[in-house]
Amino acid sequence: MAIWRISSTLRFTFLAAAFLVSGCANHADLAQAPGEGLVVQSEPDLNYLATQNYYHELISGAMPSIAELTLFTNQLPKGGDLHHHYSGALYVETYLDWVDKSHFCICLDNACQGGTKGGLESAAKYEVVKNWKSGGCISAGDLRTQKKYSAFYRDLLKRWSDKDFANHFHEQSPPDQQFFDTFGFFGSVSDYSYQAGLQALKERAIAENVLYLETMLKSAPAVDNPSLAKTLNALNADSSDRDMEAAFQAYFDFLASDPAAKAVVEEYARSHAQAAAGINDSHFTLRFQTYVSRNSAPAKVFSGLYAAFAAAQQSALIVGVNLVGPENGYIAMRDYSLHMKMLRFLRQRFPETKLSLHAGELVLGMVPPEGLKSHINEALNIAGARRIGHAVDIVHEADAYQLLEQMKTGGVAVEINLTSNAFILGVEYEAHPLQLYRRYNVPYVISTDDAGVSRNNLSNEYLLFTSRYKPTYEELKAVVYNSIDYAFLHDQEKADARRELDKRFAGFEAQIAKQLELEE
Repeated sequence: MAIWRISSTLRFTFLAAAFLVSGCANHADLAQAPGEGLVVQSEPDLNYLATQNYYHELISGAMPSIAELTLFTNQLPKGGDLHHHYSGALYVETYLDWVDKSHFCICLDNACQGGTKGGLESAAKYEVVKNWKSGGCISAGDLRTQKKYSAFYRDLLKRWSDKDFANHFHEQSPPDQQFFDTFGFFGSVSDYSYQAGLQALKERAIAENVLYLETMLKSAPAVDNPSLAKTLNALNADSSDRDMEAAFQAYFDFLASDPAAKAVVEEYARSHAQAAAGINDSHFTLRFQTYVSRNSAPAKVFSGLYAAFAAAQQSALIVGVNLVGPENGYIAMRDYSLHMKMLRFLRQRFPETKLSLHAGELVLGMVPPEGLKSHINEALNIAGARRIGHAVDIVHEADAYQLLEQMKTGGVAVEINLTSNAFILGVEYEAHPLQLYRRYNVPYVISTDDAGVSRNNLSNEYLLFTSRYKPTYEELKAVVYNSIDYAFLHDQEKADARRELDKRFAGFEAQIAKQLELEE
């Protein structure tokens, strides 16, 4: 790094000249609101320029300086993580702690018998059962401390997460199945303590300089009405909009007037408030999205979505609604358009509620080619999504260029999950549509998806972003600010968060400049 070995006076003269040539913006003005350009500051910020040039040196050349870039992205202020699943974000080690605290145990083989209140039921190898004394079952404490179980413990880590999936040969399921199967292993303890889990996620976020988290905590509850459900479940892709609206309206009227449904929604909203108690402070902000599985029967999906919208109306902590689950599932594909019309119907009745939708988490071969043509379009133009999660199949969408323009002009941000997309879909490096979104000026954010399952964190997602795609420092900062600008926060909350980001970037750039001075 010869540039940093010159004298302090010469270096700052060089940086000031570089600023005048580049006309670059300062740290407070880099993020772009929809439709706005970058604002050039009137005087050079020498710390900013030092950081800009140092970063440029790290990413230059055929091989980026990965070790130094890792340190850089670990320290980098990161704004928010907007695509985040609570249960998939916690690491296996936390769940194993909760296994023992719940007095559960883990099956050592497929003959394990799990004792429950209703009697005995079989459980498979690596699964959690609800009786500490069950035969063929071991406590998490013994699993981790007794040497004879060390191989089983390593295998459990590989079952409950994506650990070691690709670094050696072993018998394995397809990557997408491996990913989604993990939730079944730790699901029975994932609700052990939402507050403890959120506190752990907060501490991890603060440690990597994240100030905002928008997470999906738990599925919205459904209230059944067998008679109305029969009509709604009979809907299909060939049903008319009139028949759909009639079925939606009948179920909506029931849910809106049913005391039991009201109580369920109130309890659901209250449970989020209880989980978040003591989490928010001057250094960190937490908000929730609520969600429904897209692979359930239509009536259950609709009822759950109603509860999600109604809870968001009741609680300031719940800021958005989503659909989750494998998008290539048979029911998810069959009912995709039906789900989008449910969302349109409910959004008309709860207009303040925002949508961030998983859409286009598909690749060629995962579904027939016609299954790749419309999901992003429908999420935008039928459901009215304000952000799109993944959006990987944009390259196969009908009228893709018009969609890209619409997303740009409408300020619809894409949630980019590089690790998740590489593992589940096999899409990475230049094959990733991030390059398209960058080229066509579609706003985007960097997020984690399920960091615990991926054994990852947000800092590493930024490492992948910077090392693979080599954005300028201006673009890097703009992306960080996007994670606040496109968050589902109120305007004042966004303004406060942006000011906090300004302070953090000022401190970060001063630290980088000081370190460079010490290296001389």
